[in-house]
Amino acid sequence: MAEDLIVTRMLVIPASELRERFSRSSGPGGQHVNTSDSRVELSFDLANSPSVPDRLRTRMLGRLATRLVDGVLTIAASEQRAQLQNRAAARERLASLLRDAAAAPPPVRRATKPSRGANERRISAKKRRAVTKRNRRADPGD
Repeated sequence: MAEDLIVTRMLVIPASELRERFSRSSGPGGQHVNTSDSRVELSFDLANSPSVPDRLRTRMLGRLATRLVDGVLTIAASEQRAQLQNRAAARERLASLLRDAAAAPPPVRRATKPSRGANERRISAKKRRAVTKRNRRADPGD
C-alpha cells in the first residue's frame, strides 16, 4: 500500500517520505489483540520534506508547532482491528491535518461603523429596558 498521500491538488506527499511503525493495539479484539500488530504510527518529516514548498512549510510549521517533535508529525491509529484499516485511517488523518495547516489564512477583517439605523435601534432598546427597570422600583414615597 505504498502510494502517495494526496493532501491538496498542489501538494502530494510521496510514499517514500512517510514512515510507518506497527505495534500491538489496545482495545477491542479479544485474544486477537495480543497476537497482531494492528496499531499504526505514521510519521512525516515536515521540516525537511522536499515535496512541501517553502512558503507552505513556514505556515504549516507554525500551525502544527504543538504537534511536532523535531519537525516530525506523527499520527497514531488503533481504532480498527485490522492493520490495513488503521493504515488508511492514519493516512486520512495525516492528510486532513496537513490540509488544514496549509489552508490560506482568512481575509483580514476591515473595521466598519454600525449604521445609523442600528445605532438608533440600540439606543431605543436601551431606553425601553431602562423604563422597564424604573417601573420595577418601589416608590420611595410609599
